Amino acid sequence: MNDWKNAGFGVYIHWPFCLHKCPYCDFNSHVSREINQTAWRKAMVSDIRKSSMELPNRRVDTVFFGGGTPSLMPPETVAEIITEIRKVWQLDPGAEISLEANPTSVEAGRFAAYAEAGVNRISMGIQSLRDDDLKRLGRMHSVAEARAAFDIARHQFDRVSFDLIYARQGQNINDWSAELHEAITMAADHLSLYQLTIENGTRFGDLYARGKLRGLPSDDAAADMYLRTQEICDSHGIPAYETSNHARDTAQSRHNLIYWRYGDYVGIGPGAHGRITRDGQKLATESYTAPNMWLNSVKAKGWGRKSAEIISAPDQASEYLMMSLRLAEGSDMERFATLNNQPLSAKTLHELQRDGFITFGNRVLQTTDKGRPVLNAILRQLL
Repeated sequence: MNDWKNAGFGVYIHWPFCLHKCPYCDFNSHVSREINQTAWRKAMVSDIRKSSMELPNRRVDTVFFGGGTPSLMPPETVAEIITEIRKVWQLDPGAEISLEANPTSVEAGRFAAYAEAGVNRISMGIQSLRDDDLKRLGRMHSVAEARAAFDIARHQFDRVSFDLIYARQGQNINDWSAELHEAITMAADHLSLYQLTIENGTRFGDLYARGKLRGLPSDDAAADMYLRTQEICDSHGIPAYETSNHARDTAQSRHNLIYWRYGDYVGIGPGAHGRITRDGQKLATESYTAPNMWLNSVKAKGWGRKSAEIISAPDQASEYLMMSLRLAEGSDMERFATLNNQPLSAKTLHELQRDGFITFGNRVLQTTDKGRPVLNAILRQLL
């Protein structure tokens, strides 16, 4: 079964290293004083080469360097990885090649070299346009550095996105509205706007559990910030095409759309996950998380893969719905029914539509403005 062709094929590269662990971050990131760059470059190339052997003759639509802090990668490593992808697969001439970057002066200075290597889109982790909040979030840059780095990126790349976090400590809806207006004046074509989430196992999670993370907005206040976000972005022509992502026309993240439209993607690097179709079966792949364990696996076996589990057709249908219903474009119900061998409950669909949470017509299921903030509850009813 080649359902993945409805969405395309991407390659995700995970660089696990950071200069500093942010207190809210639960991604697979590690602080390391010494990194053997030659060993890591060879290992990444080996992981790609081995992965290509089980998925030959694929056309790569997108490449995404995430992390961690991939803008700490030497540009020659980025160049060699892109060269290897082009060598073992067919890299689409118009492929989107994105790299996440922190807006420090050290990393911004590498932008020209990344562009020369083949990167054509930068996603910047700015997170806040308030210096006090940047300190609270554990960020290592100032607002002035962020703006300067963004200006450099905007002149170096055709497409630049950046992230902001809202519902921060001590923040109210007027503060956030003013900050979002400032962000929009910076002329980004894509904004990722995330509500601060307190995750277990993070520094913020530990503080919250002990009652020491004060000043967080109430759930109602955070919900109001979400709604205000939609209003402001809509009025400036940057609508939400996904729950937390806003873009001008044609500026959507094509790589992330592969995830949300449930295409295939290979995960390269420590902790990277993948969804691949091999011999008609959809597989969920997972790599070793610990950097040294991943590196040792590559040395021993040629890649860092830990496991590959077959995903049943009903589970594929559930995953497809959970991902695609995050999109403004919604979910294709014929595609869902084909994966699931049966359609969704007509009674449940009718009730959700009657109550104003979804629209359903021309085989497309979409959430409404009312339904989008309670998507998880809608999915529980549907599935």
